[in-house]
Amino acid sequence: MTSQTYLSELFSLDGRVAVVTGGSSGIGRAIAGALARAGASVVVIARREAELVRTVDELTADGCRAAWVSADLATSEGVRAAGEEAAAVFGEPDVLVNSAGVNLRPPMGELDEEVWDTTMTVNLKAPYLLGRRFGPGMAERGFGRIIHITSQQAHRAFVQSGAYGVSKGGLESLARSQAEAWSPYGVTCNTLVPGFVMTPLNVRLSQDPEKVAALAARTMTGRNGLPEDFAGAAVFLASRASAYVTGQSVFVDGGFSVH
Repeated sequence: MTSQTYLSELFSLDGRVAVVTGGSSGIGRAIAGALARAGASVVVIARREAELVRTVDELTADGCRAAWVSADLATSEGVRAAGEEAAAVFGEPDVLVNSAGVNLRPPMGELDEEVWDTTMTVNLKAPYLLGRRFGPGMAERGFGRIIHITSQQAHRAFVQSGAYGVSKGGLESLARSQAEAWSPYGVTCNTLVPGFVMTPLNVRLSQDPEKVAALAARTMTGRNGLPEDFAGAAVFLASRASAYVTGQSVFVDGGFSVH
């Protein structure tokens, strides 16, 4: 067996179908690209059509199979419609990546119900509903991978975690519950935990050079994260190689969490 054959058997996603929410920008876009280039047929779900078109056009130009679904994940109806539309493109997915999120973090004393409800719906309820839609089918087929993108705020409070931190903590608990339910049937459920990553979701902090530098200094690598830092971890968790990894929070943070 050649090394190429061995690696392909471990990590190739040929023949797999993946759905990636928030896949038109930031970490989600990098993951969508990684899964597609590893062989998966990828459906990208996000709100803004122009960004979706650019993302899919780039992937198809590279010879990948990719399509997009424009959806608003801030309502249960929008999530359900997105799930059905995504499954109609390449078939029922083998891999679900929940990367879509909102980062609304007013001070706790100013946190109103509208911000709370929007945050919980997009960051927590949408992954739950999509998991409920796709997880049982994955279990019936004997293979599935569910990957959630969470946050340092799921583990520690800083820079006004607010409702955002609560939603990400809940998402990590959801992954463990999904793992408990479906891992016996070949479906692994895990989370990727970023440090500070320079993405549109973090635009507020990204505009403060002193805070950006302070966050970089808190890592062990001396720099903040980039979306492409998540490509390898995502392919691993989506592939056959991760069959015995489930219910875990995998930190991709340059050592931020342990420094």
